[in-house]
Amino acid sequence: MKMRFLGNTGIKVSEICFGAMTFGGRSFWKVIGEVDQKEANSIVNTAIENGINFFDTADVYSEGLSEEILGKALGANRKNIILATKVRGRTGKGPNEIGLSRHHIIENCNASLKRLGTDYIDLYQVHSFDPAAPMEETLRALDDLVRIGKVRYIGASNHTGWQLMKALSISEKQNLEKYVTLQAYYSLIARDLEYELVPLCLDQKLGILTWSPLGGGFLTGKYRRGKNRPEGARRTDPTGQFLQFDENKGFDIVDELERIASNHNATITQAALNYLLRKPGVSSVITGARTKEQIADTVKTSDWEMSPEEVKRLDDLSKPPRIYPYWMLEGQLHDR
Repeated sequence: MKMRFLGNTGIKVSEICFGAMTFGGRSFWKVIGEVDQKEANSIVNTAIENGINFFDTADVYSEGLSEEILGKALGANRKNIILATKVRGRTGKGPNEIGLSRHHIIENCNASLKRLGTDYIDLYQVHSFDPAAPMEETLRALDDLVRIGKVRYIGASNHTGWQLMKALSISEKQNLEKYVTLQAYYSLIARDLEYELVPLCLDQKLGILTWSPLGGGFLTGKYRRGKNRPEGARRTDPTGQFLQFDENKGFDIVDELERIASNHNATITQAALNYLLRKPGVSSVITGARTKEQIADTVKTSDWEMSPEEVKRLDDLSKPPRIYPYWMLEGQLHDR
């Protein structure tokens, strides 16, 4: 397993990050996965044995059960692991049990530490932007957690360009800890990130962590044009899906991924992940698993590299629409 620096920090993480969203299966999260403690122990051990040292979860996944299961599964391996979790979502019925206020951040950091069975969180991420909480309050609370040793690094997730840049500017102006990563939706069927956020991350030296790099399982190859959809899968019914995209375009991408994978004796899943690892700014690709066989296949992504020509073919197939002001700015780049 190849390692990369986590953004502009001095620590290294595996190119593949294990996302524990499939652990638990409570309420809303049941459709994502229902991995219990016994299965999780096996999956996590397989991941570690194959070189993964980076694990990601969130306090809202299965109402905290994901953190609890992951913490127990890591056990004595915790000291060798870079552990990430998130805060922002609703964790109770009270009016202050949601958001990025000082109160919610500190209370939920303590709760996450307890569930994870650890004294510190390596990467503590705000799960999304909170328009109700002053950024200064959020960033000061995160800075305090770093200074007292409960958190080592902080990151953002699901932010727009202006939100992220404003946060970085406030941190610089007030000498607070800065976000070192951006966790964002990025895949061959969703390259919107490349408009503003990828250039921002490259300029400000933030590491990009990709969530749903397989498009909710679409880019694994189990959904094919003209074929019946697998029963019980996330996209068995394509209507009303959380992740929206043009499936016809997606089928073309999967066909090309299959051709590329065959050139490398690899799987379609590996090819989809490998493509993202060739993109600038990416520190690690987050992917989950319901079985140890799935994670054993995924880790092989790090064993090979897609050629520049293969990347270009996929770039051309998955090119996002040209929107203003980018189509105008493209022409001006050649004026100087």
